[in-house]
Amino acid sequence: MTAELNSEILHEVFQKRAVNTHKGDYGRVLLIGGNKYLGGAILMAASASVDSGAGLTTVATDATNIGPLHARTPEAMAIDWADTVALAEQLEKSDVILVGPGMGTDEFAVQLLKTVLFGVTAKQILVVDGSAITMMAEHNLSFPLNTFTIATPHQGEWERLSNVMIKYQEDIPEMTELQRQNLNIDVLVLKKYHTQVISNDRHVELRIGGPFQATGGMGDTLAGMIAGFVGQFPEPRRATEAAVYAHSAIAEQLAGHNWVVKPSFVSSFIPNFIASIQTNL
Repeated sequence: MTAELNSEILHEVFQKRAVNTHKGDYGRVLLIGGNKYLGGAILMAASASVDSGAGLTTVATDATNIGPLHARTPEAMAIDWADTVALAEQLEKSDVILVGPGMGTDEFAVQLLKTVLFGVTAKQILVVDGSAITMMAEHNLSFPLNTFTIATPHQGEWERLSNVMIKYQEDIPEMTELQRQNLNIDVLVLKKYHTQVISNDRHVELRIGGPFQATGGMGDTLAGMIAGFVGQFPEPRRATEAAVYAHSAIAEQLAGHNWVVKPSFVSSFIPNFIASIQTNL
């Protein structure tokens, strides 16, 4: 049974922070992506992670993106993803790892993805997005067995990954659920007109948002929000649902004064949005 994902999830997840805490309590998030042609994707994901409240955000990316990252989001740290020693250190100490935005699908990207898939542990949360999903399908790679994994495909990516045709995704949702389990995905965020979030304990559908979100970078921003949310809030399934709902709720608010809502607008409004929810707790 598919239930509606509504604003109640925000009140459930957005609990006030304890006074005696520090940045280490709100998630060490590592974002991996952004080749020299698609750097904007990882920059938008990084902004979303920081603005969502992640305690520490580090970006592993092509060296050409590090300067722009520091100029755009100085709160984020950065490493050259070709630096294998630095990458291994970050993989080991991160709580949440997001891989895929703007990563590309060349041989370097494939090997980097394999490094991530083989390196994550049971203590971490893995978010797989964008190019990483394409490579998982093209190279028949497996999601890790013992790491809590969130995948964020749109319908075409899910068709390639799961072999469930788009028609059957709509008509026979049980096929998607079966493949989610077979692929070892703990939370599936299936992006479409009514985005669905599917996990072991429930299947919910988003019914807000609109065409004002139909612009490049929205998915990268959502992925960064998910990473930032699961890094700081205690239950990753519910935190993912909250990120999905907040992403569209913010865009819907901003659409009242904008023909198209830029992803960067969404990110910059996240702290205000969360604060507005918490005042009603």
